Amino acid sequence: MLNAIYQQTQTSMTKTIESLKRDFATLRSGKVSIAILDNIRVDYYGTPTPLNQIGSVIATDATTIVITPWEKTLIKDVEKAIQEANIGVNPNSDSESIKLFFPPMTQEQRKEVAKDAKAMGEKAKVGIRNVRQDSNNAIKKLEKDKEITEDMSKKGQDEIQKFTDEFVKKIEEMVKHKEEEVMKI
Repeated sequence: MLNAIYQQTQTSMTKTIESLKRDFATLRSGKVSIAILDNIRVDYYGTPTPLNQIGSVIATDATTIVITPWEKTLIKDVEKAIQEANIGVNPNSDSESIKLFFPPMTQEQRKEVAKDAKAMGEKAKVGIRNVRQDSNNAIKKLEKDKEITEDMSKKGQDEIQKFTDEFVKKIEEMVKHKEEEVMKI
């Protein structure tokens, strides 16, 4: 019974880490990443579709992303979606492709992105702590229902705390790494 709770706890905490990685991918660091476009959807025959599913999206250098839709009729829709997403650049179209030129980040922008990374890390830590609380409640319920002893309950909660400490440490390391990546010029 406890092993199932441990397994579920680790799975949930791992999902929180994966979610944080996805969130970090949307943050801009020194060089531009196509992940900054991950949340942009284009109306493709009535369906909101990610940019990378309606054309090729490549970062040609540290400050430029080129989007080449497979259907040229989508260029206007892609431009509109990018403008509405408000990612800090205006699309430049040449009727074949769309280029996004990202200016080099200022020190102020870097500090803002580092602050955003820290906030994302704090949100992930709250998620980890919520998983801990749910797991501890499940263990306490087993004890209350007399399915495990008080000693087993205490041991189980200690094990859950070890998982929590381990995952919170991973998050702190990830945030520190992201802040360093962003602040490096």
